[in-house]
Amino acid sequence: MNPSFGRRLRATLDSAGPLCVGIDPHAHLLAEWGLPDSATGVREFGLRVVDAATGLVGFVKPQVAFFERFGSAGYAALEAVIAEARGRGLVTIADAKRGDIGSTMAGYTEAWLAPGSPLESDAVTISPYLGPDSLRDTLTAAVRYGKGVFVLAGTSNPEAASLQTALTVDVAATEGQTVAARVATDVAWVNGSAAFGGELGPIGLVVGATVDRLAFGLSDDVVRGAPILAPGFGSQGADPADLPRLFGAAAANVIASESRSVLSAGPDGLAARIRERAALYGGGSDG
Repeated sequence: MNPSFGRRLRATLDSAGPLCVGIDPHAHLLAEWGLPDSATGVREFGLRVVDAATGLVGFVKPQVAFFERFGSAGYAALEAVIAEARGRGLVTIADAKRGDIGSTMAGYTEAWLAPGSPLESDAVTISPYLGPDSLRDTLTAAVRYGKGVFVLAGTSNPEAASLQTALTVDVAATEGQTVAARVATDVAWVNGSAAFGGELGPIGLVVGATVDRLAFGLSDDVVRGAPILAPGFGSQGADPADLPRLFGAAAANVIASESRSVLSAGPDGLAARIRERAALYGGGSDG
């Protein structure tokens, strides 16, 4: 049996704080960092972020799209960055947002979560919009491998709100749930025993820090036991001081993702900026 991802997550949150540094090698950032807009550039960018983050935070989140645009060479660069991050003891969340059905989803699961895979990560983001039931095998595989999954629920992009706050039609219920709440409840079964024991489960939710989670139906009870990956802090507008208010009883389970607010410091100021941002959440190390 593999170690519980939820327990590792809790230990990391408690020891290093909630800040997660996004590894997003935009073309303009590569230029600002003096790096080529190429697979070589994104590899160097990613490794520099990993080096700066080590000892200051517990989480990093490579954005797969910025590596993928360089094809096989970009994927080789991503493999190197993920392997280095995991080797440094950082919880590595691949922001891949994969979502499909049947054998296709099984392939994604093996690619991102299976031990020994070239892209093996500690967790991956996935989309439920081909139906939450399509994720069932991925969720059970995550438990088997001791890995985590973060399911898109209430995302921070404004154009998602009309879909994710829409009410579902369910003849067995007196009132419909929001789509976001339906997603959360349909994946929460995996976290069941952990949630009721007061622990974190392996299946998390992506809930933007800039959205009204209650308007999305994501109450404290709905998200109980689920780790929350929360983009939207920093440059997108949410302040670290707002985290307890925004997430209420679930605040201790939040991984706060920041990218632009950290990466804009450049390679020379990166470690200092990470230390500064981590301190705003009450986390991070002086090392």
